[in-house]
Amino acid sequence: MRVLIVEDDTALAEVLRAGLAEHRMEASVAPTLGAGRERALLGTWDVIVLDVMLPGGSGFDLCTELRRRAIGTPILMLTARDTVDDRVRGLDAGADDYLTKPFAFRELLARVRALVRREPALAPETVRVADLEVDLAARTVRRAGRPIALTAKEFALLEVFARHVDQLLDRAAITAHVWDENHDPFTNVLEVLVRRLRRKIDDDFEPKLIHTLRGAGYRFGASAE
Repeated sequence: MRVLIVEDDTALAEVLRAGLAEHRMEASVAPTLGAGRERALLGTWDVIVLDVMLPGGSGFDLCTELRRRAIGTPILMLTARDTVDDRVRGLDAGADDYLTKPFAFRELLARVRALVRREPALAPETVRVADLEVDLAARTVRRAGRPIALTAKEFALLEVFARHVDQLLDRAAITAHVWDENHDPFTNVLEVLVRRLRRKIDDDFEPKLIHTLRGAGYRFGASAE
């Protein structure tokens, strides 16, 4: 399970990240509204834990934007203010649940688990590009009817490609999804991963789907243009 924590209180964010990790959940922290927006839009998450008050703007506004973009990831809003107006505003913005600070970690954990059990309302489960079929729920891949086995990192890379067909993705956007915030962006590990994925889903097939735009990033799609 992958959880995005958008929270500027570094101590609280680390407690949440470590606590979720103990329950076999992969958590990534975004400390600002801008970082949260980028990771929420370009990554794939099972739950987003979103603080209301953030450097750069309001969590309410980010929640509204994500819903406007048809991103159906369950959102748990966090706030220090326990008022009816705030709860209503959060739910009206598209949040699925609401938790007031301070809170017990076990309550947050229970709410995260409850949100994951809900059926996704907006996110597509299967993406098809040319003769490639990516089942995001079952985490299976087929091309021309042939099953293709991928590692966890290869699937994470393919997933971000599949969710952004025919869009330019730069290195930062991709690494924010495939790796956590501690990843060194100056290594060539992304290029190595792209080569491995190409060998599995492109080398023996036409049309080619992974396109390198030198100096800009990558684009995923059947068209070479």
